[in-house]
Amino acid sequence: MTDGSADTTTGVLARAAAILDAVEACPRTTGDLAKMLGLSASTVYRLVGEMVRYSMLRRDNNGLLHPGDRFGTSTLGGLAVPILRRLRQETGESAQLWVLRGSHRLCLVSEDSQHELRASLPVGTLLPLGAGSAGHVLAGDLDADSNALGWWESTSERTPGLTSVSAPVRREERIVAAVCVAGPIERVPTSAGRMWGKAVHDAALEIEQSLVVRSDW
Repeated sequence: MTDGSADTTTGVLARAAAILDAVEACPRTTGDLAKMLGLSASTVYRLVGEMVRYSMLRRDNNGLLHPGDRFGTSTLGGLAVPILRRLRQETGESAQLWVLRGSHRLCLVSEDSQHELRASLPVGTLLPLGAGSAGHVLAGDLDADSNALGWWESTSERTPGLTSVSAPVRREERIVAAVCVAGPIERVPTSAGRMWGKAVHDAALEIEQSLVVRSDW
């Protein structure tokens, strides 16, 4: 007996793979893909929408589709590790790198504080975008003040008793990741932004500059 659901899944995966092959060869519009692949415009539109949502594809300012940032995460993570280790040493608190995954954020790199009481989240942690400084950065919530400062601060928003500061990592003007430092409020006599904001922003800029010279991103 044939498993119809398995056949459907295989068909979707095959179409997604064909779309990736097509845009890897040359940036294309949704209409181009429909014609090339012999699929209806509505089918391609739906598939492309989900692939963009999960960072398998990205659209440029002209509406052309390219392979998404998901395929550069190993490069991004490798570049970020030594930078986040220095950031942890400088601030004394846990440092993380987060990337967008649909309506969630994924912890790509995590360097834990040496304090017994610390903000600790393992690599692979998936959290909603709605709360926490890294979530706001990846959701594009940066307002004029946050953009001017270069970072976003949150306090007891996701976890009571913790505060964090995050800064965006940009590639070709789009936000591809968020650098975050987080720790207990009791070790922050003023504000997390005043204590860690510049260091977090500088770390994000260093990652950005490292990405510029990489041909595999």
